[in-house]
Order: sequence, then structure tokens, then C-alpha cells
Amino acid sequence: MTPGYSVVRDASSVGTDRAGLTRRVFAQLIAAGAVTSALPAASAQPPGAHKENTMLEGSRSFVYVGARTTKERNARGDGLNVYAMDNATGAWSHVQLLGDLVNPSFLAFDRTHRFLYTVHGDLSDITAMAIDPANGKLSVINRQSTEGKNPVHLAIDPGNRFVVVANHITSTLALLPRRDDGSLGAVIDLVKLEGKIGPHRVEQPFAKPHQVEFDPSGAFIVVPDKGLDLVFTYRIDAASGKLVQAAKPVPAREGAGPRHVAFHPGGRLAYVVNELDSTVTAYHFDPATGALAPFQIVSAVPDAFTGNSRAAEIAVSADGRFVYASNRGDDSIATFAVDASSGRLSAVDWTASGGKTPRFFALNPSGRFLFAANEDSDTAVLFSRNPDNGRIARTEQTVKVGSPVCILIRPSA
Repeated sequence: MTPGYSVVRDASSVGTDRAGLTRRVFAQLIAAGAVTSALPAASAQPPGAHKENTMLEGSRSFVYVGARTTKERNARGDGLNVYAMDNATGAWSHVQLLGDLVNPSFLAFDRTHRFLYTVHGDLSDITAMAIDPANGKLSVINRQSTEGKNPVHLAIDPGNRFVVVANHITSTLALLPRRDDGSLGAVIDLVKLEGKIGPHRVEQPFAKPHQVEFDPSGAFIVVPDKGLDLVFTYRIDAASGKLVQAAKPVPAREGAGPRHVAFHPGGRLAYVVNELDSTVTAYHFDPATGALAPFQIVSAVPDAFTGNSRAAEIAVSADGRFVYASNRGDDSIATFAVDASSGRLSAVDWTASGGKTPRFFALNPSGRFLFAANEDSDTAVLFSRNPDNGRIARTEQTVKVGSPVCILIRPSA
């Protein structure tokens, strides 16, 4: 059945249009075809001094929603759904359902936005798809093994030559070659993460890499590990096709469970959301070595919340002025302001996610909207975003989609 959707009837509260890509694209890509451990000279501007690109976006974008689909996950998803989004109102209209994909749980574009890749949660596979630029529809190219269990995250290097995957249950990082036609080759490197496990008797039985995220320059890959309470840094040796540890892993607070990282566009700050203790840790990032140094930790939930909650997703606004984090249990999106001189966070507000278990959320390319994927209430809820104070406000649009766990927005041409 085609998922239903409703249209925004009042968009008057939407803030001024600001352009920018998704939270993971903040800086110039390094030269195509080369991935090295060296970075260009870092910008001298202080954190928060980055100015957003004010170029207008087109009339519509395409939205891709991954979901859980299996009974083992108590899921109600039906596959990978494609929507067309009106960039003026944020309204979605359904375009396509790929119903034969099992647990397409995390998605990533290649660097040209011509191809889309998904890992299959709880399985051991990754699928490559071509995107029709006219209508956003997907067609499957090929599928490859990740040589591990439960791939939970993936990222494409700036040279567009490799795909890195985090295998959550088998504690490994996989490296696959990406071809010009969008297809994937077999795994060429597999690295096992090791260390002392955390104290949580259920959630930390072994190393659990949860994300592979390139820094803004594309030279380093930061890997939060929920099982070891460590954050690793790797790089790709393009000549040998190997993943190489670039810096000593930095410990998180015991039992924190680092889950996801988001970089400040200035390239010298990183923010990690810790799942198990619902906190956010701020780090200084060394763009020459990839080393991380923590300098602040804040609660991701309000002090009045006394129940159980697990933090999930984190994002930095394209201008570097605000950080957002989602909470499953409190069912909220936290907004933090970033101090322009120090990078320290201060709480601005907590906003109800409009459903249960906001496993994921995404800012649209202009930064005008935030979409919350509420996994356990089967909804993607639209929020307007004020770019001046960072606050988000729920609109009347709610898209019905089973067990959503990832939202990816393809910028307009």
C-alpha cells in the first residue's frame, strides 16, 4: 500500500531560506581519486564564523526513507520509500516503493548524488542503486556482502572510489570499491575493532561500531563505538585499498555508549551523541592528525525528565551555530547553541518529536525544515526551523511510513 501523507496548510512560521547540504556535507571535497592522511591548511576563522551559502534551491527535492521491515524487529516498514518534496512548503508526495528490500536501515549518496546505497540491518549486505534525476526513482544495480553482521552505517569517500561500512555485531569496518557506474565490488579490507568493553551488561558485550563519518575535509573517518566507549579515527590508504588507524582512540565516559558524530563546518569541532547515558560530548578535532580531545559533556535530555531514554541522532546546522540531538524515551529533539569562540554547547530548548522513538532526524538542504523519523509511531514529522535562534516548531505535516529509521534528502540540481 502506498504510504499516506498530508500537506502543510500553514507554512507562515517557516524561517528565512538558507542553503546548505545535509549535515554531513560542510566543506570542499578533496581532489577526486585521492584520499590521504594530510589535510589542507585549516581555516583561521573561529568556530561559528562560517557563513551559509545563500544560493536559492530549486522547487523540489527527492526524499529517501529507509525502514525496518522484519518481524524480529517488530517492524511495520515495507521497504525503501521515495518522495518528492516541495521545497517551499516541505510537503511530500509519494513517488516509489522498493518493497523487496529487507531492512534498508541506513542510506548514503555517492558524491555526485547520482547513486544511492543502503545497508541491510541485521543482515550482511549493501545494495547499490541508480537515481533517475528527473523523478527520483531508484533502480537496483547490484548487491555485495559486507562480510559482517548487522551493517548499521556507511559512507562514501570524497574521491568517490570507496564505501566504508560499520558492521555493528561483528565489530568490524569494511571497505568496498565503488565503480564509475555506481556498482560495488567485493570487500577489499576488513578491520576488527578491539578494546576493553564498557560496563553495561546487555548493551556492551563486545565492540560495536555504530557509525563511519568523514570529517569535513574527507581525510579522516571518525568511528563512535558503543560497546567499547571509544571513538576511533581511521583514514583510507587509497594506494593499498586499506583502512589505517590514524590516531589513538579517545575514551568516552564509562557506560556512555558513543553512537553518532557530527562535525562543525569549521573542521575543528566534533560533537558525539552518547546513546546509553543520553549525553553529548564536544571534542576539539585536530585536522592534521585526526585526533579528538573532549572538552565538554552535556545532557541530551532536560533535567526534568526522570525516565529512561536513549539518545540516537545528532546534527550540526550548516552555519555551525546550532547542534541538534534526538532522544528515544523522552521522545524529543534537543537544540543547543554553539558558542562562537569556544565551541561549547548551551541548551536552547527541547521539542517533542511528534511521535514515539525518534531514531533519526534530518535537516533539509536549505536548513528551513527538520524531519523527525519516529520509528515506533510510524511517522515522519515536519518541523519548521528558525535559522536565527535555532528553534524548531512542529507543522501540520505528518507522513505515514512504517518503522522509519533513516531520511536522506537529495538536493535540487
